[in-house]
Amino acid sequence: MFEKTITELSAALRAGEFSSVELTQAYLDRIKQFDGDLNSYITVDAEGALATAAEADKRIQAGETGPLIGIPIAQKDIFCTDGVKTSCGSRMLDNFIAPYDATVITRMKQAGMVMLGKTNMDEFAMGSSNETSWYGPVKNPWDLERVPGGSSGGSAASVAARLAVASTGTDTGGSIRQPAALCGITGLKPTYGRISRFGMIAFASSLDQAGTMTRSAEDSALLLQAMAGFDPADSTSADEPVPDYSATLNDDLTGLKIGLPKEYFGEGLDPEMEKTINAAVDEYKKMGAEVVEISLPNTHLAVPTYYVVAPAECSSNLSRFDGVRFGHRCEDPKDLEDLYKRSRGEGFGDEVKRRILMGAYVLSAGYYDAYYLQAQKIRHLISDDFTRAFKEVDVIMGPTTPDAPFKLGEKASDPVSMYLSDIYTIAVNLAGLPGVSIPVEPVNGLPAGLQIIGNYFAEAKLLNVAHRYQQQTDWHRAIPEGYDV
Repeated sequence: MFEKTITELSAALRAGEFSSVELTQAYLDRIKQFDGDLNSYITVDAEGALATAAEADKRIQAGETGPLIGIPIAQKDIFCTDGVKTSCGSRMLDNFIAPYDATVITRMKQAGMVMLGKTNMDEFAMGSSNETSWYGPVKNPWDLERVPGGSSGGSAASVAARLAVASTGTDTGGSIRQPAALCGITGLKPTYGRISRFGMIAFASSLDQAGTMTRSAEDSALLLQAMAGFDPADSTSADEPVPDYSATLNDDLTGLKIGLPKEYFGEGLDPEMEKTINAAVDEYKKMGAEVVEISLPNTHLAVPTYYVVAPAECSSNLSRFDGVRFGHRCEDPKDLEDLYKRSRGEGFGDEVKRRILMGAYVLSAGYYDAYYLQAQKIRHLISDDFTRAFKEVDVIMGPTTPDAPFKLGEKASDPVSMYLSDIYTIAVNLAGLPGVSIPVEPVNGLPAGLQIIGNYFAEAKLLNVAHRYQQQTDWHRAIPEGYDV
């Protein structure tokens, strides 16, 4: 049962091999068995999941054929879910029960999916290792002494350990693709605006994007189909037609032009990682693709640009958490100033405080032009690099991360080193492009990811390119030792 993909599970449900209630209970039992070590879930909603599964069984018996009906999924705890705690991994929202559903949640419900629970994450999606959560770090199922990546580390770990068929994630600077790479799963970050952000708790509004975390590109296509589309409730939602993402999965790759940026294969990249990425590219050559060396000259500016833009937007978005209307409130405040200071001081963790301070600084009088305005200009240059590249190539490939999963605590005292783990993913968010990370040959026995970047709204092409590789290889089918029972 746990070996089956969404497509296979959907067929089995319609054939009556088992019911959605039985499938859901099996996953709930598995969560109870394994998640004590992983800590991938913050909230498990067994009662709600089984009730939804029973409704899904009725829909299937009535003849409905939607591919997602009755399929269990985990939701990152950043999406507001009516009647369920939505904490964003923070003490600030530990007592917050969302009064409405995010659009992503609504569309999943309409598709008939069963929510098992809400997954652990870096606090307010700020982190690259899932060590900043108020609920404790998530552990990588491939090695419990290593990080699963972040901020969507709980989502990635739950899929890798088969504690969910699939999960949702969000990606502000790589937070879907990086944990997908470190946990050996498929993570898709769509074009900015492709999926509604309504009801998704904001970190950096011009960068945040919801996406999918699955075992395969084929499964990602099914999830994206349900999630994508214009939403009038979100002013940043793109009013673009949604294609049939599954229809072109098997398209031939003969003549596909792959761009390899020379900046992605220089200093800082683990030689073993470079070797495994080159081996993956060779597979594409066998399928008829052409490889072209390209240059993205402003890549080295992506990390400093991101760490001006993202904290600036974070400091603005998180100002709403003041202890007045919802969220954590300090005890017995003396006055309004004391209420603000102690509620925010107690409610936020160190990484969130660090980014709020950085953001407030770069937006302050006298520094706005020198930092924030300059960063926005560089962001435009980074976007222009990609625009020029896509005039020559169809997709861009490279490593998702510079090295394999690092150990828990290894980079906790060095924020800059932690920030550099997203060096290959951040530019994609700054430009608003889609990107996917797929599992490739492990590095020193640990998961590794190939990042494929596409042009705007080219998710169908990305999924096609990813799927064809997964038809030729089995890396995406690997299960961490001890979880294959």
